[in-house]
Amino acid sequence: MQTRVNGMKMKDIYTSLKKDLRDIERELKRSVQSEHQELNRSAVHLLEAGGKRMRPVFVLLAGRFGYYEMESLKQVAVALELIHMATLVHDDVIDNAATRRGRPTVKAKWDNRVAMYTGDYILARSLEVASRIQNPVAQRVLARAMHQMCKGEIEQIRDLYRTDLSFLRYLHRIKRKTALLMAVSCELGALVSGADSQVVRRLRLYGYFIGMAFQITDDVLDLTGDEMTLGKPAGSDLRQGNVTLPVIYILKKGREEDRKRIIRYLHSEGRSGSLPEILQQVRHSEGILCAHQLADQYLNKGLRMLEGLPEGKAKESFRLIAKFIARRSY
Repeated sequence: MQTRVNGMKMKDIYTSLKKDLRDIERELKRSVQSEHQELNRSAVHLLEAGGKRMRPVFVLLAGRFGYYEMESLKQVAVALELIHMATLVHDDVIDNAATRRGRPTVKAKWDNRVAMYTGDYILARSLEVASRIQNPVAQRVLARAMHQMCKGEIEQIRDLYRTDLSFLRYLHRIKRKTALLMAVSCELGALVSGADSQVVRRLRLYGYFIGMAFQITDDVLDLTGDEMTLGKPAGSDLRQGNVTLPVIYILKKGREEDRKRIIRYLHSEGRSGSLPEILQQVRHSEGILCAHQLADQYLNKGLRMLEGLPEGKAKESFRLIAKFIARRSY
């Protein structure tokens, strides 16, 4: 069933931005092209896997609250999406992931060395694009975001297979992993368009709250979905030692027997215990409900940030995206 707000559907958002998103897609392809044949193939490989392009969509919609000038917005959108792509390539190396979006990852199709240099290359290209943004404040915001994202990646590596993670540490991690870039997408789209400072602030907070809800929901779907619909094996996070909210809930508040089973699995780095059994255990736990409730709280906070914004299609589109995240399932 299609999520609707005032008669709008999710596909209507993409349809309304179709021309500009196509322009951004062409610029993304130009940006990752290289004279080095193997580097060119590996960089284009991830781009061709597609994706929702949520960050460019956020940039374009936020730009509607000021003077909508496509050339400036395109530089912001492309820089942000390239940063996102680079982190995906690096994440797949760290997680030893074989598939993403139903396709082999760069590290699986080539090797870790090619993947790391591909991620570095895409990141370097993002900096080149960002240098063309004619707004020093926007450049500082982007630089700070990249700094925080790198810190988040290091923390995620340090937290692998840990059984003593707190809820707060988990929230800090997903803030840097996902929510930060979504917040910056909304903020910079409005900023380079000359929107009012209060509008910029509200959109930044909207992006942050929606990003938190998106990642919490994504973490739940990783535990409850299946390989055909996820595009990767179910339970990939736990298999790779990435402990997410539903599992943390069991480790803190679950039955002793359930806690011991998960602790044994994590302490052995997946060599002891049955992942399918643990997934069934998690799926029927209150941890899933806890995660959904927290995601809903973040979504409601995001929706409240929209209340003070000028009325129009952009505002309705942001509201629809929030509703979609609340209802999405695989």
